[in-house]
Amino acid sequence: MTTLTNDFNDNGGLNMYYGSIEAGGTKFVCAIGDTNFSIIQRVSFPTTTPDETLAQVFEFFDQYDMLAIGIGSFGPIDINPESITYGYITTTPKPYWGHYDFLGAVSSRYNIPIGWITDVNAAALGEQTLGNARGLNSCLYLTIGTGIGGGAIVNGELLSGYSHPEMGHLNLRLHPEDNFIGNCSFHKSCLEGLASGPAIEKRFGIKAEQLGKDHLAWKFEAYYIAQALMNYVLIISPEKIILGGGVMSQEHLFPMIREEFKKLLADYVVLPNLEDYIVSPLLGDNAATIGCFILAKRKLDEVDELV
Repeated sequence: MTTLTNDFNDNGGLNMYYGSIEAGGTKFVCAIGDTNFSIIQRVSFPTTTPDETLAQVFEFFDQYDMLAIGIGSFGPIDINPESITYGYITTTPKPYWGHYDFLGAVSSRYNIPIGWITDVNAAALGEQTLGNARGLNSCLYLTIGTGIGGGAIVNGELLSGYSHPEMGHLNLRLHPEDNFIGNCSFHKSCLEGLASGPAIEKRFGIKAEQLGKDHLAWKFEAYYIAQALMNYVLIISPEKIILGGGVMSQEHLFPMIREEFKKLLADYVVLPNLEDYIVSPLLGDNAATIGCFILAKRKLDEVDELV
């Protein structure tokens, strides 16, 4: 278990904390925050098997008295409270985690309100409340890393329906110079299959972070991300687009994406200045963690209203 921050102050044991579980396919980030959504303590550890990973989650949270917990999980997940598999991770390709009752495991340990959404929806909630979409009624958050996922807020509410958005599996047109068949085990040449970190590595035989700024990979990457953003804009018309994740740490990608996006959209709709419209997360790697704190508070408020 790796401690990322360590500025915990004893508050006399008062039950004044929110818990956050950002469950990623590569790593879990667990955090304790105060009622202002400030991070008090945060730890990170690899995602292995459910038993091993949850043991570390419980070891961390057992130290604290918490008001509520927010969970933002990799997916797909079941978010329908009427479903018999509500709280499950469902058809993930992640070994050991398919059809796993994640929410049930945490609820059986802690008898407190627990919010449950996708990790990218948690990040969207964090950015809309305290980040680069603060004060707006809508935003799109897309994370591009080991996988690709998207969360959205529309008219002030997290976007969901029968299930949650799976924006990373949007089908795309291949770039004319790209003959890669795709890396997604379900759909091959979807956005995740073409533009995720593992897709870049499989196509070129080298990790994305080791590629030079002029490498052909970034031309493909900008094309696929811009193509996806065009589709999202035409469907939900967000007031802000926020791109996070490990691949987007390549800052030279942003102007390339904006340029390709403008070309593809062809001025069909009016949008703000693209430098202000397509941006990185203000909260950085903490977007989902802070979003989970906010989710925890919302869940607590829902329970209080029923009492």
